[in-house]
Amino acid sequence: MQEEFIENMTSVAIIGASGYSGAELMRLLAGREDVCLKKVTAGASAGQRVDLLYPDLAGRVPLSFEEFLPGKSEQVDVAFVALPSGEGMRVVPGLRSWASRVIDLGGDFRLKSHALYEQYYKHAHTAVDLLSEAVYGLPELNAQKIARASLVANPGCYPTSAILALLPPLKEGLVDPERIVINSLSGVSGAGRSASVDMSFSELNENVRAYKLGVHQHVPEIESVLQEAIGQRVSVSFVPHLIPITRGIYTTVYTTLLQEVNEDEVLAAYDSYYRKAQFVRIKRQVPQIQAVVRTNFCDIGITIERRTGRLIIISVIDNLVKGAAGQAIQNMNLMLGLPENRGLA
Repeated sequence: MQEEFIENMTSVAIIGASGYSGAELMRLLAGREDVCLKKVTAGASAGQRVDLLYPDLAGRVPLSFEEFLPGKSEQVDVAFVALPSGEGMRVVPGLRSWASRVIDLGGDFRLKSHALYEQYYKHAHTAVDLLSEAVYGLPELNAQKIARASLVANPGCYPTSAILALLPPLKEGLVDPERIVINSLSGVSGAGRSASVDMSFSELNENVRAYKLGVHQHVPEIESVLQEAIGQRVSVSFVPHLIPITRGIYTTVYTTLLQEVNEDEVLAAYDSYYRKAQFVRIKRQVPQIQAVVRTNFCDIGITIERRTGRLIIISVIDNLVKGAAGQAIQNMNLMLGLPENRGLA
């Protein structure tokens, strides 16, 4: 019986495992008896033991980081690509020959339009032929497509919090799709592990800083996914901020109501839309980051501002779990026909 279980284990590779999202993938997968972590790659950390870079993984991930060599194949069931945007598109085409399923945590396959990608990401797309094949990996929206996919584009962390907040009222026609303002506050781990002066403790501590106003690469992702979901134009103003915490995203969305509704009716729309969603919790109080840190949950709360006729939505997630590694594993479970919450409950 034990031999049969081992034979049916899911073999996994993580390309770019030394970054924050890659490390979170290792942490979440290390506790699963049905997963065999066969290969973890890194750039500057190649040749180093995983537990030297991440001591908390000692005794859990007995591997060393390898250099990623495109021609060196090792058949695996699932390959996660946890590389910065711009690098995934160079790696994914070669991975397809030795990984049955690929989940890219970067931004290279989230947009169907390569022109839009090049406009916001500021470099040419070199794997345009795969854009139409990639499935946007938001399980609460595309579960059936994800289950059939061999290439999944894991959503961005900001878009995950914003799209989950907006889907029910937009689907129900409760709010104006062209008058949406999104304010998001992110912990500094969302910027990745690379060192820079802007990300240093002395620059971020006791400080809040907005960045990429009006030009953030997640704007077209949010708009295009919502537009496809409701079949009409969506326009958003999106302002991201860095705040001095390690992990978590706090998103506040301001929308204009198109109907006379009360809060109970709006909450009923959320409850109905997410009734089968295992990782979305509709709150009757103001959501807090502390409630979702190190979990795969998205907590959503709403209020109606009668004076202005606005529906205000608050959405919170852990940017490294539901915003990255946890959602990627949720997608893997769907692709393999496993319970969606396996390893994440």
